[in-house]
Amino acid sequence: MNVQTRIPTTDEAAKTLEALAQELEISPHRYEQAEKSYRSLGDWLNRPASTIRQFDPQVHVQGSFGLGTVIPPISDDEHYDVDAVCEFRNLTKGQIAQEELKRRLGHEIRSYAASQGMKNPVEEGRRCWTLVYADGAQFHMDVTPGIPNAAEQRSRLAAGGLDEAFAGTAIAITDRDHPNYRIISQDWPRSNPRGYIDWFRSCMVKGREQDRSIALDSTEPMPDYKGRMPLQHAVMILKRHRDIMFADRFDERPISVILTTLAAHAYAGERKIADALFTILRGMDRHIVQQNGGALLIANPSDPSENFADKWVKRPERREAFFEWLAQARDDFEHVAVLSNEQLIAEHLAKGVGLDMAYRAKKRATRGFAAPTILTGGLVRNEAQARSSAVQLHGDRRNA
Repeated sequence: MNVQTRIPTTDEAAKTLEALAQELEISPHRYEQAEKSYRSLGDWLNRPASTIRQFDPQVHVQGSFGLGTVIPPISDDEHYDVDAVCEFRNLTKGQIAQEELKRRLGHEIRSYAASQGMKNPVEEGRRCWTLVYADGAQFHMDVTPGIPNAAEQRSRLAAGGLDEAFAGTAIAITDRDHPNYRIISQDWPRSNPRGYIDWFRSCMVKGREQDRSIALDSTEPMPDYKGRMPLQHAVMILKRHRDIMFADRFDERPISVILTTLAAHAYAGERKIADALFTILRGMDRHIVQQNGGALLIANPSDPSENFADKWVKRPERREAFFEWLAQARDDFEHVAVLSNEQLIAEHLAKGVGLDMAYRAKKRATRGFAAPTILTGGLVRNEAQARSSAVQLHGDRRNA
């Protein structure tokens, strides 16, 4: 794709990309199921008999469910990830060690699982506890304990001359690999998931600040994204393309937070999904900063001292994989953009997003058709590989 020139998009291609975004939306039932689960856990942690109630534990969602950018897994055997934080508002880092805080939360989460009759054991990750729901639910919940850290974060960012705009929701979190994990210390790992959601939502309304028809609710409940905006839909399409392309190279695939951050930076307020997608593809790499020595920086907008691309130094294959993916995504969607024949659009789109998904989008866009039973072997093989790899990766989740 020529990044200096706007790609002319046919009406048929734009309509199919819009339909694709709608096909990638998970059902309201999935959102309701996840929201009910994390609210139920919050109620349990604050029940009268809770051993941690006095610390005011508040559970809130983070990650793709919080951003409204979650997409279906490639395989029905793969789970949705629901990422949550349990913030202990009546605790400070000077009162408890990371290990003890995590242990106390783990005790209550195990009690909660038992009370719900959950058969799968609670799993301990590096930073979180994982509740694995029954197979029919098709999701698991990672719950990370945290403590408010706004004052220290503001001070630290100010000292470094960095943006403090989102520091008010900063937290300190647990990490069993941290050197001070077992002792009381002021030095904890940092995070700010609510700040990141606030930043992303501010990007969603670029150019629409005066549009009173756009209302964004509090980030405390799981956001209601029944009416998603172009930035969210564009991110969902890019994530699907990434998932298909790296189905058999999972460890190298660009992580979602990098895709989401660069997409939000590049988004310029476009009202149509296709326009948003191509603006993002043209410009997302312009928001990667080259530092002295050649290292690349993708700053966390809610904590500018954190570099989302820090692992690219020790794992250069991940850096190469990102630029490989970006070039391929530009090429794939550029070919789709100029087509006006719905069948050709679907065939080209299938290379990037999968056969089933491409033809469901075509069906939605054209309101009814008979999908061909025979297509090029390459397309069928790519889809089969993606599904096979997704099944293989089920249960081999990132050690959060």
